[in-house]
Amino acid sequence: MPKRKPVIRKKNKASKWYYPIFKIVGALSAMLICLVAGFYFAVLWGFFGSVPDTTDILNYQNNTASEVYSSDGVLLGKYYLQERTNVSFDKLPNHLIDALVATEDVRFYQHQGIDYRSLGRVAIKSLILSDRSSGGGSTITQQLAKNLFPRDHRGFLSLPVNKVKEMIVAKRIEQVYTKEEILTLYLNTVSFGNNSYGIETASVRFFNKKPIELNIEESTVLIGMLKATTLYNPRRNPDKSTERRNVVLAQMGKYEFLTKQEVDSLTVLPLELDFTLTTHNEGIATYFREHLRHQLEDWCASHQKADGKNYNLYTDGLKIYTTVNSQMQSYAEKAVAEHMAALQTVFNDHWKNSRPWVNNNSSLVNAIHKTERYKNLKQQGLSEQEIQIRFKEPRLMKIFTWEGEKEVEMSPLDSIKHYLYFLNAGFMAMNPTDGAILAWVGGINHKYFKYDHVNIGTKRQVGSIFKPVVYAAALEHGVKPCDFVSSRRVTYTNFDDWTPGNADENYDGYYSVQGALTHSVNTVSVKVLKRTKIANAVSMAHKMGIESEIPEVPSIALGTPNLSLYEMIGAYSCFANEGKVASPRFLERIETHDGSLLAEFEADGSNKRAMSKRTAELMLQMLKQVVDRGTANRLRSRYHLKNDIAGKTGTTQSHADGWFIGVTPELVAGAWVGSDDPNIHFRTITHGQGAAMALPIWGIFMQNLNKNKQFQGITRAKFSPVTYPLDELLDCEDYKERRTVSDIFQRILGGKKKDVNRKRKTKKRRYR
Repeated sequence: MPKRKPVIRKKNKASKWYYPIFKIVGALSAMLICLVAGFYFAVLWGFFGSVPDTTDILNYQNNTASEVYSSDGVLLGKYYLQERTNVSFDKLPNHLIDALVATEDVRFYQHQGIDYRSLGRVAIKSLILSDRSSGGGSTITQQLAKNLFPRDHRGFLSLPVNKVKEMIVAKRIEQVYTKEEILTLYLNTVSFGNNSYGIETASVRFFNKKPIELNIEESTVLIGMLKATTLYNPRRNPDKSTERRNVVLAQMGKYEFLTKQEVDSLTVLPLELDFTLTTHNEGIATYFREHLRHQLEDWCASHQKADGKNYNLYTDGLKIYTTVNSQMQSYAEKAVAEHMAALQTVFNDHWKNSRPWVNNNSSLVNAIHKTERYKNLKQQGLSEQEIQIRFKEPRLMKIFTWEGEKEVEMSPLDSIKHYLYFLNAGFMAMNPTDGAILAWVGGINHKYFKYDHVNIGTKRQVGSIFKPVVYAAALEHGVKPCDFVSSRRVTYTNFDDWTPGNADENYDGYYSVQGALTHSVNTVSVKVLKRTKIANAVSMAHKMGIESEIPEVPSIALGTPNLSLYEMIGAYSCFANEGKVASPRFLERIETHDGSLLAEFEADGSNKRAMSKRTAELMLQMLKQVVDRGTANRLRSRYHLKNDIAGKTGTTQSHADGWFIGVTPELVAGAWVGSDDPNIHFRTITHGQGAAMALPIWGIFMQNLNKNKQFQGITRAKFSPVTYPLDELLDCEDYKERRTVSDIFQRILGGKKKDVNRKRKTKKRRYR
């Protein structure tokens, strides 16, 4: 059998060239896989820093802002390092969740933290096709991982290391949280720019609504911001924000969360905002919130959480409930702004050809020396002359005006002069029965004038509003409202030849004690004090809740003590509270962010009595006369108030301070007006008296209360009618030009002439 020829196979040229390439590619792929796997495990095992485990994730806690609420449930403001408020899933509208999923991660409910399909799409489109519009491929869970645990800086490896970490953490998040919990946590941690975090903060800021109240177009505006919070900020860039909103709506239509008709109808709607900023310097009750902040810091420092750490006001999300009524607070702030803007115009016209500090240049010098700029320049070793040159260099700055904040070119020196012109104010209102503070306005603008003129530590001469304290002490020690006292001017030689005078320069005749208070007669007030004894008046002041030191000198009858508005309003509450002290208070309770009660603050139930009920009733009637026909009559004539009101005006030396405190059966409120520097003031009593400077704030405030039916229980309340025999003690005229024997006979002794001479001598000795 013939031998079979061997088959000679021809070599494939393709295999000759490509086989090595395939081997190389395979080897490189294997190396790449090993490298990626090695890199992954290096990150996982902590070679590039620790990776949060499930325990860290479960123990994660947001830095949550603490919130301050009014007694009527209105958010007054927040304390925070990062402005953030947490909200539960059931408080989020469905369309908000739909918008988020449609825009950020449409396969959110299908993956377990990492969307590999999306990653593949990004790899092909971004890396191979260079399509930058393909997106980043990060899931909502991965973005949450980045929110919870901020990225580290690892040089050129930062991006890959952080991406791998986020993928690992995302997988772990999915193990310990449900999808609803992940969405909730994400929306509570995501940034909306300007140090604000969380959907509730953004919802309140841009639309003044809770998230559950948002409509579809509002929800899509906020979700649209997540791509770039500055570029798509609806307040700064409304056009860009509207475009982005429409993109989100289109995504919702694409993935069938909305119908085409709904998308078309919503897309054409205009962007409508209700922007509400609650920074520390803006919003309602700014001065009160700052005062409250210090009290809360002290409380946190002395109270511990379950883990043994002290509460943190700025991160623990406390809910603080106060006694302040938001509507009353709003009326008070409006009253201050309305009156002070008008009064400032009068003040500027009053000094238009001169300067308020012209006769006392120390006011300007002191103002310069108090500035941080001066202190810094001094610390740098500059001489006074060099500092003066720096202070005269103009620069661009924002300044406060009653027409609004303005940006101007002005030197620091001119800026100081600008602010020296401003008069400031303080106003406080409280319930005279339980001491609950209802309104607190510490100044005209918290951003530019930080000094709080209500605070107990802010003290000024109180003027004639101190007289009711003196008269109350007098009634407690036997003086009667219808005792007549000479208004003759007297020099007190044992007090450095002090000679008090009256504003109207009238020193003739006699005033009843009641009439002297009604018309604020200084000479009579000093004599009433002398008869009462100074120590008794000082003691009465302290019983009424005034804690500041009061010098035992006769000039206190005219209001020379330096006291705070806070103290004086607390003291006046005694007149409406049957002589009992109602200590001012402003805290109701403190709760955790989830509503657990931490502390409750009740009214002082001690009911300490400062004066008898009889004295309080008499003082109320006397103070009512001040309003009806005395120095506070403008409340009737100009502001047309028909409420039951008792009150007292006050004016200090050189018209540096104007005061008014008014009392109704359910409310005691007071105002102070003046310059921060007592050397700057009106030059005439026409404009500088308390009735012109401070009383109008009270009048405007009460007018607004009267218009609101909600406050009828306060505005329509009536004082109890004066009863026998107290009514007879008040039955006398205010003033007599001279006294006759007949007057004395009828009033004092009822017809016994021999006693008339004896009493006349007694009276002469008493008035001498």
